[in-house]
Formats: sequence, structure tokens, C-alpha cells
Amino acid sequence: MNTTATATGAPDAAGKPAGPGRDHYFDLLRAIALFRVVLYHLMGWAWLPLLFPSMGVMFALAGNLMARSLKRPPLQVIRSRMRRLLPPLWLLGAIGVSGMVLQGWGPGSDGHPGWWWFHLAYWIVPLGDPPYAEGLHGIIGDDWAAGLAIPLWYLRAYLWYVLLSPFLLKALRALPWVTVLSPIALSAAFEFNYLPLPGERLSSALTDFTTFGACWILGMAYQEGVLKSVPRYIVPSVAPVIACVGLWYALSHDYKEGHDLDDIAFAQCLWSFAAVLLLLHFSPSWSEWPRRLRPFTRLITLVNSRAVTIYLWHTGCILAASAVWDRLWDVGVMEQHFSWLLRSPWPILGIAWLLIGGCIVWFGWVEDLAAKRKPQLWPDGSSRGRSRTRHGANAG
Repeated sequence: MNTTATATGAPDAAGKPAGPGRDHYFDLLRAIALFRVVLYHLMGWAWLPLLFPSMGVMFALAGNLMARSLKRPPLQVIRSRMRRLLPPLWLLGAIGVSGMVLQGWGPGSDGHPGWWWFHLAYWIVPLGDPPYAEGLHGIIGDDWAAGLAIPLWYLRAYLWYVLLSPFLLKALRALPWVTVLSPIALSAAFEFNYLPLPGERLSSALTDFTTFGACWILGMAYQEGVLKSVPRYIVPSVAPVIACVGLWYALSHDYKEGHDLDDIAFAQCLWSFAAVLLLLHFSPSWSEWPRRLRPFTRLITLVNSRAVTIYLWHTGCILAASAVWDRLWDVGVMEQHFSWLLRSPWPILGIAWLLIGGCIVWFGWVEDLAAKRKPQLWPDGSSRGRSRTRHGANAG
């Protein structure tokens, strides 16, 4: 999922073509990836990343878009991607960091005042993980700042992929499969201690690159036509074997709830690569929405239009929803007769999505400004469809 993807050229309710070059199959994958991420961060089910490896899919879709954009000058493309990515982060930082400071977080919190100010720069350009306060309690839950920071690693990894993409694309064109497989080889080298990982911040960046780098490059390879040059029987034959090796490695390294693929980088690397390889291999490349999906086009369009907002704010919404639901234990009737309902996570999921919808309205317009579009509160494509209908009526 490319969290910087926009819904430019989104379809109308009739499922007509959205615009030149847009693949609705990728829009569907991005929407599924985001729904799965929200579900996982609430439920914590270890099998969810196996069912659908959202992060690998998101990086692959982003790599595909990046390769297509690099038909333009690289510096122009990088500047455009950063412009789309950073303003939503700045809004999150302005609100989140202000809340942390109001609760006492400051230069003296970690004993290194100078470094505190320096590290705040990562909230402006996330070349490293933006800092946050730990152990803060507030109306949206305990340790809310740490929860709010959970998604930020993705923006840091995405930014590094964007900066490296011009070089990766050149390497891909020169040595296609060597380039695709090199992150997996590096992941194995780090996993089996053939190469040492350097300091904490750099090791995080390297681990993320080796874990999901092959997925990003696969997305670029799809755009470059590399996958089409492979005989059709190869991918369905090889990908399941790679996935089985990844699953075996995970199971042999304490794979369970609370210790899933995210904690086993090499297994995550293999499983995500295999899944993305299959998804790209079987890509139907929809220029129009299939009839069965047309009832969901407005929802999918909205999720794609506000992917950055949803991803950045969903953990805060989950925390707030949990805090609201837990307060119902103080209501005597609820505790005595509906304790089974209070223990259920499903109402929290519903409340979380209502809050995410609120964030789309409150904060999503920043994505439009970043993309130099007219701001919209609820960009689900319906207004575009209505304007086309009116235009057709006037033309008639």
C-alpha cells in the first residue's frame, strides 16, 4: 500500500474508468491492506499478517507508483513524493508533540537536552524515527504517545525507499533479479550474523529495508515489465516454496500471538515477498471496476484518497475507542448484565472506525493541499460522479 497514493481519477458509482493508467486492482489491495492494519492493531491476532501481509503489499504498490513516476526527472519526483508525505506528518506532530509537551515532556526528559531538540527534527523529515514521550496517560488512553507513534516507522522506511528509488531503478534495469533478490540476501546476512547491524537508528532502517525492500523492488519490476518476461509457470511454482520456508522459519522461532512475523524479520521478508509475487503475478489490471465490486467503489475510493490520514491516525483512534468503551464498566447496569459485551473487541473496532471517519473530515484535507488539489471533506468520488451526471445532462 502506498500511503501517499491519491484518488485522482477515482471512479464514479457506475464503475466507469477512473483515468488513464489507474489500476483498480491496486486500489482494492491498498484498501484491504489498510483495513487489515487497523484490525491487527486492535486484535493482535498473529495469523492476520499471514492471511494478508499488508506492509509488504503497501510497499510493493508504492514501488510500482514510484517506478511509473520516475519517467520524470528523479529530483522532481522525490520532491513531489515528499510534498505529499510530509504535511500530514507535520499535522500529526503539531498535535501530538504539543500534547506531550503539555504533559511535561521536554528537553530534560531523557537527560540530553541538546539531543532532544535535534531529534525533534525527525518530526519534520523522518529520516529516523520521530521521538515521543513514554508513559503518558490521558483521555485517549495509557501511554498514548507511544501508541500514536506506532505507524511512524512506515513513513521513515517509505522516505528512504523514495530517496533510493532512482538508484534501485537503474540497478533493476541492469540486473533485474539480482536487484530484486538482494534485500532478501541482506536480510539473511543480518539474520544469521554474517553482517553486524550498526547503531540503533541505522539498524532499524537497514532491517526495514531488507525486510520489505524486495517487495518495493517487485512493485518497480512489475511496472518495468520484468515479471512479464518470466514464464507463467515459474511464479506459481516458486512463490509457495518461498512462503513455506518463511513460515517454517517463523514456526521454528517462537511464532505465536504476541510474537508474530513483525518480530521475525527474515520470516516476514520471505512470506511478504512470496505473497506479493503471487498477487502481482495474478494481477488482473482492472481499468474498470468489476460488477461485484461496484457497490464498494465509493468506500474504496475514500480509503485510497485518505490513506495517509487513516494510517497515521488509526492507532490513536483505537486507543481513544478503547478508553471510551472501558468507561462503560463504571455503569452498573452494563457491568452486571452486559459484561460479555464489554469484553468484546468488536464494538471498539466500530468506534475506532467512527473516529477514523472523524479524522478523515478533520485532518484529511491536508492530503489535498499537499497534492495541490482542492480540499474535500469526504472524497469518495460521489461529487465527481454527480458533476459528470450534470455535465452529461447539460450536454444533452
